[in-house]
Amino acid sequence: MTTLHVPPLPGPTDPVSPPAAAPVSPPAAAPAAAAPAADLSVWPASTTPLAHGDLAVAGVPLTEVAERFGTPAYLLDEGDVRARCRAYLRAFKDADVLYAAKAFLCRAMAHWVAEEGLGLDVCSAGELELAVTTGFPADRIVLHGNAKSPEDLRAALRLGVGRIVIDSASEIARLAAAVPPGSRQKVMVRVVPGIAAGGHAKIRTGTDDQKFGLSLTDGSAQHAIARILGQPTLELVGLHCHLGSQITTEKPYLCAVRRLVGLMARIKEQHGVTLPELDLGGGHGIAYRPGEDALDIASLARKVRAELTESCAAAGLPVPRLLVEPGRAIAGPAGVALYRVLAVKRTSGRTFVAVDGGMSDNPRPALYGVRYAPRLVGRPATADPEPVTVVGRHCEAGDVLADDVRLPGDVRPGDLLAVPVAGAYHLSMASGYNLVGRPPVIAVADGHARLLVRRESLEDFRGRDVGL
Repeated sequence: MTTLHVPPLPGPTDPVSPPAAAPVSPPAAAPAAAAPAADLSVWPASTTPLAHGDLAVAGVPLTEVAERFGTPAYLLDEGDVRARCRAYLRAFKDADVLYAAKAFLCRAMAHWVAEEGLGLDVCSAGELELAVTTGFPADRIVLHGNAKSPEDLRAALRLGVGRIVIDSASEIARLAAAVPPGSRQKVMVRVVPGIAAGGHAKIRTGTDDQKFGLSLTDGSAQHAIARILGQPTLELVGLHCHLGSQITTEKPYLCAVRRLVGLMARIKEQHGVTLPELDLGGGHGIAYRPGEDALDIASLARKVRAELTESCAAAGLPVPRLLVEPGRAIAGPAGVALYRVLAVKRTSGRTFVAVDGGMSDNPRPALYGVRYAPRLVGRPATADPEPVTVVGRHCEAGDVLADDVRLPGDVRPGDLLAVPVAGAYHLSMASGYNLVGRPPVIAVADGHARLLVRRESLEDFRGRDVGL
């Protein structure tokens, strides 16, 4: 098993701690026998066991977070996020690391990654506006997406994003016509290299049979590049690819480097243009449960750099500036979801543990079959673990958060369950199904907890519904 090792930090750099943040008393050390030994390998690095079965993240007990902010709720360890940003910058020296906002974005997250020196990868006017109005430098932002709206392109040009990634032939003329007179917009081309990689068929984007990018195999990418080079308002600065998500091996990335460098060589030969940048996207896999594989980021960085150097030397090209776009690998392991048990139902074949959230705050198990490892926190178990299915409160049989997991046999209504690795693609994919409201996001750092994103309320639903 390979993992992204992030050493613990003494504290975040310039932590964002508004005056309203309430201090939490330092947790008492648990007696040796008070908390059973637990595998916390997929939890935030600051997680520590406490007495009475509780856990603390960044010095904040999970039970106190649940009592103060209610459930369901997302908790995000600021120090863990910052440490992962730094680990990427150490691994990918002389490269641009862009945080993929689609994994999770709020004003605080944009502020953290900006302070740590990362750029930002966005895919809508909404993500772009939130980042820029937070103070994120627009020239460190890349906009991509397979179907950019006119609003997306107008916002990108108005705010001055650093790069726009062209994803289809029809986008070329639209973008070229929208660029203000007398200026040029830097662009990249998203190339489909014909590589199958990713943890599930629905998140594999490097093959020719999906909606993203321009194919290397059928010549679509080459044709688009020729058209872009003929547009005086567009400046082609590089190639972009994104192979998929939850990739846990290095081989697909090395193959992508070879194929994209080959295309760069053909561009130089046919058009006399040497492209200065190469964006390999993200998709770096993480472990959701103890024992699962994760992508070794330091090893990936070394091997990609070596492959890029060797391939460029063989092609007679200078080595381009490398860009990478991690999202899940930065936000995912830093997050924890908290739920209250509402009901326990034992049938002839299964035990269902129903909680106060579900597919409206985490649709990923229903979409991709993602497996999580929930844990009872806040009291010691008095019964041996038994297999259960943790389900949500929504009107769907597929509203399952964790199938066939082991929880204490005495789990009961009112218990608190915590789910690690919940920082990515939870809130960003949350919905208004059954009008239960999206959960809040709480940041923890140095024994303090503070609200980043408030809970969606009934007033929010009433306010948006303006007709009779």
